[in-house]
Amino acid sequence: MIITKQKSIDEILGYIKNDPAVFLVGCAVCATTCKTGGETEAKLLSGLLGAKGKAVTGWDILNPACYLLESKKLLRRKEKEIAAAQSIISLACGGGTQAIAEVTGKPVYPANDTLFQGEIIRLSPQEDCFEKKCTMCGECIVGITGGICPVTRCPKGLRNGPCGGSHKGKCEVDPKRDCVWVLIYNKLKEFGRLGNMAVTAKAGDHSRGRDYILINKR
Repeated sequence: MIITKQKSIDEILGYIKNDPAVFLVGCAVCATTCKTGGETEAKLLSGLLGAKGKAVTGWDILNPACYLLESKKLLRRKEKEIAAAQSIISLACGGGTQAIAEVTGKPVYPANDTLFQGEIIRLSPQEDCFEKKCTMCGECIVGITGGICPVTRCPKGLRNGPCGGSHKGKCEVDPKRDCVWVLIYNKLKEFGRLGNMAVTAKAGDHSRGRDYILINKR
């Protein structure tokens, strides 16, 4: 799941300072789960913008926003409301925001900051909690590390064992955090694959996570 957090209303207003009317688009998947871009948040933002003198011509929630065909359906479904707006505010992730921008022909501004791909640890009225698990680097090595990603979960991104600062199974950067390489060791031991600890992972090819890739293009 893509984890997002809401921008401040002041930052959003800065984007649309010259636009008297806007249309809002959210996402029914990740942003809804993060409580940053579902129906509740769209209605709340609509009210906040209205209180600041902005007209909201309408809103819709895509399922998901990052699917181009969904954005194209939105254009047909809400054609009049979108035409009446000078710009669109996206309550989706960065991928969804770009998909919306690609098909609508309107300026599209993000209401969220996109943080990382992660897992839900806890959802509660008091506090939601998400844990970063993947940086989408394009070069996955969890096949040799027991299904645990050291690139993401080690603050130093170490690919071949813990640093010298690891102490009693805890991380040097955050002593409350388990050292990910201790977790990897224990998992490999559980699987009977400690030999993987002797495998040297090559330095990461950082270009792979940035390449423009079309999968299975015919």
